[in-house]
Amino acid sequence: MKIVVDAMGGDYAPTAIVSGVVDAVEEFDVNVILVGREDEVKAELSKHNFNKARIDLLHAPDVVGMHEPATVTLRKKKLSSISVGINLLKRDPSCDAFISAGNTGAVVAAATINLGMLEGVERPAIGLVIPTLKRFAFLIDVGANADPKPQHLMQSALMARVYAKEVLGIPNPAVGLINIGEEASKGTGFEKETYKLMEKRVANFIGNIEGNEIFSGKADCIICDGFVGNIIIKISEGLMESAAAVLKREIKKAPLAILGAMLMKPRLNHIKKLADYSEYGGAPLLGVNGLVMISHGRSSPKAVKNAIRATMREIEHNINTVMVSEISR
Repeated sequence: MKIVVDAMGGDYAPTAIVSGVVDAVEEFDVNVILVGREDEVKAELSKHNFNKARIDLLHAPDVVGMHEPATVTLRKKKLSSISVGINLLKRDPSCDAFISAGNTGAVVAAATINLGMLEGVERPAIGLVIPTLKRFAFLIDVGANADPKPQHLMQSALMARVYAKEVLGIPNPAVGLINIGEEASKGTGFEKETYKLMEKRVANFIGNIEGNEIFSGKADCIICDGFVGNIIIKISEGLMESAAAVLKREIKKAPLAILGAMLMKPRLNHIKKLADYSEYGGAPLLGVNGLVMISHGRSSPKAVKNAIRATMREIEHNINTVMVSEISR
């Protein structure tokens, strides 16, 4: 199993990326090709002891900034770590997947143009594993396609069901469509048409779900457009960070509260772990003709290692082949 990793993507690259990759090759049965500026990546690798047969390096002189337009990757920075890595995945049959914590728009654009789409899929979509009150759920789309058509959401739902079954191990995933009410008559014409399509094509479609039900566990696959999905995850992330800050501030005001917090520390750490994005590693870009994982821009070494672990599960389950089979039915 061989995975291509963008060494220059993310706020803490290449330090965090290289460290996470070293941890991964020591713990998992995987080989990695790091793509990036050779001198910088070599300098980071020199800080670690690892099996040198497990990590290769491919030079890519350009880096796409986190806030640069996606078109920069395709037009002006054709030798960026993102473009070089994705093209390597395309042309080298021994490479199984590509991972980047870099500019999301650039990764989506480069993957869509260079890898093409899976048969039966018109637009890519980014999925994200989220914790719920019952188990885990799969939220899609969280940023790849902000202006989709109803059939694109239906295709996302089919892909989400495959991912939930194959990777998350849910036998018959329930699918819910994000809307402003549970009734089929709710929403704009877009939501109504999407509802009808999904009712006909998607197995175990349970209808509309509202925002307050996202983390309830009611649905295993939660479907929305990329604009709504991105807002959901950013609000959720901000809310967790704010809640943790308020909790710490209030606990410090009372000695008894501090004692209570010390007694509750193991459970509080468990809650923190459930909400920690680094535990899940990344968000798969589904629909493109190749396995691509997008990690959080603030990825730590732990997040990088877990992104590799999550990607290995996709490879093991041959996820794209199963998706094509499901959609063609």
